[in-house]
Amino acid sequence: MKAIKTILAITLFGIIGTVNGQEARVKNETTINTNQDRMAYYEQRGAEDARFEFEFKAKSKADEKAFWEEQKEYEKNLKKHNRKAYRAYIASKQEAYAEHHHHCDGHCYHSDSFYQHAGYYYYGYDEQNYQTTPHSTSVNTQIRVNTPSVRLGVF
Repeated sequence: MKAIKTILAITLFGIIGTVNGQEARVKNETTINTNQDRMAYYEQRGAEDARFEFEFKAKSKADEKAFWEEQKEYEKNLKKHNRKAYRAYIASKQEAYAEHHHHCDGHCYHSDSFYQHAGYYYYGYDEQNYQTTPHSTSVNTQIRVNTPSVRLGVF
């Protein structure tokens, strides 16, 4: 009788341990899926924000300045609170800016503020390549006139 009770107790504890292990595994998988969903959200958000920035046309300089400041503040807070999400967001934004650079290639019109901020996301946005005012075409030359030197010597 004691042997049957012992076997029954061991079997019961084994079943309980197995059920608890499966519940823990389900919780871990849920956490992983949730983290993957969050990263996918920030990747999608980065691409959407980049597309919005490409098409953004401010009504005034103050609106444009406020927009870019809000964007910087959002990225700063995201970096402060969740670095992995920040990296996913920025990577997605950099990819979108690179694609836009190759598509746009200087024939699109963007504001000066756009180009100032775009350089952070993609190195191809160099302000020198996208200035709205033409470069100066003056050439500096130096002309020097020397007088001949005369030497007298005594022998």
